[in-house]
Amino acid sequence: MWSLHCSVCAYTQPDGTKLASLCPDCGQPLLVQIAAAPSRDTITGEASLWRYRAALPIRAGEMPVTLGEGMTPLTELPHLAAEVGVRRLWVKDEGINPTASFKARGLMMAVTRAKMLGLPGVCVPTAGNAGIALAAYAAAAGMPCRVYAPETTPPPILGSIRAFGADLQLLPGHIGDAGKATLAFARESGFFNVATVREPYRVEGMKTMGYEVAEQLGWRLPDAIIYPTGGGEGTIGIWKAINEMLAWGWLPANTKRPRMIIAQAAGCAPLVRAFREGAEKATPWEDPVTYASGLRVPGPLGDRLTLRTLRESGGDAESVTEERITHGTFALASRSGIDAAPEGGAALEAVRQLVAAGRLAADAEVVVFNTGSGASYRW
Repeated sequence: MWSLHCSVCAYTQPDGTKLASLCPDCGQPLLVQIAAAPSRDTITGEASLWRYRAALPIRAGEMPVTLGEGMTPLTELPHLAAEVGVRRLWVKDEGINPTASFKARGLMMAVTRAKMLGLPGVCVPTAGNAGIALAAYAAAAGMPCRVYAPETTPPPILGSIRAFGADLQLLPGHIGDAGKATLAFARESGFFNVATVREPYRVEGMKTMGYEVAEQLGWRLPDAIIYPTGGGEGTIGIWKAINEMLAWGWLPANTKRPRMIIAQAAGCAPLVRAFREGAEKATPWEDPVTYASGLRVPGPLGDRLTLRTLRESGGDAESVTEERITHGTFALASRSGIDAAPEGGAALEAVRQLVAAGRLAADAEVVVFNTGSGASYRW
């Protein structure tokens, strides 16, 4: 069993039998709290994120809507570590998930809960990958799905959304404009809006990335985790997993938490700006522009939680120009064989820049996330 707790105020909801969106008292995201601490012995040999079923909000007898997501490879790349200036570097490749991005983890959990609650349909605003994931999992669940996306979304991504049978609505502008249209549609139709951190279960799928990193490193943690960040749910989820693993005894009590570091595009960096200004929330970015569509999120709802994560972890935030994103993407792909998305390229370049600026130690052990497949951007 589990309960829901507001990330800001004292509101709680005792279980997951009712529809949950933002906190009804303060409008901030809700987070799941698992009632009983699961033992590490409950982890199964299943080669998916469902090996951590005991740590996820699903009841005995419930059947998840799954396509085999999770347990993506964590590959050490000594030559790239030397090039960017750190002692050890691993890349966690989320591009091989079903639907070709980390979004599969979160949307799987959101659709699973929506189906269990008997909701009439699901909808989402997307910069790209979330739309593919929702369309696929809604198809697997037999649920109607509507996706709102900017007209500038890469064509291969739009083609995938259509192929999974979603009702795709293209709009001028950016994901913020798509978000407004999604809210209006959800009110009119009764479809559930599963936008980033607008409901509590996407983060639960995302947190499994943190479990996997620890397990794949032999139940230890790196010095830093570099995550390309648009809406923030991946960063929020990994940090949640780290704190859960320590609280539950999955890691030694003296384990040092990693620094959580986000990478954003210089053309859309609201969280970087807020972090540098010492702000608790981000001001929406004016005229967001970047080829890395997953980073083109000018006003993330998860801003407070992401900034809190960075500060609690002693982390950092770095922006990367389009030229350096392109350089990092090619370097990651051509030097590793990983089909890197531009978001992954941004994360790799952020490591290089932080080391050069003296903000990341040269003797650090670092995990970089490639959050999607480069194939989604090529046409």
